[in-house]
Amino acid sequence: MGKICKNNLFDDIPASLSQEWFQTLFRNGNVKIERIVSRGHCSPPGFWYDQDWDEWVVLLKGSADLRFEDDSEEMRLGPGDAVLIPSGVRHRVTRTDDRAETVWLAVHIDATER
Repeated sequence: MGKICKNNLFDDIPASLSQEWFQTLFRNGNVKIERIVSRGHCSPPGFWYDQDWDEWVVLLKGSADLRFEDDSEEMRLGPGDAVLIPSGVRHRVTRTDDRAETVWLAVHIDATER
């Protein structure tokens, strides 16, 4: 086994982001963990995520609003809020904080392994 290293999820974030930034932190078989950083970024008009995997996401810093296609109300997220989005549930990010970083941790799980 190699050396075990410590990382901080708030370190090494690019100073300038023209688009949302995704970094894969871990991938093994049916699981992928990624850090996502937004600065006022949101889904393009008319775009819906429609994923073939379950996604558990926790907002670590900042704020964001999610919208699910089958729900007319937006879901506001703040630090510590977590959501499990099952595969096939169409959703979009309608807002992230444009004055500060919004840092997410997302865990993607192959839906065929339920």
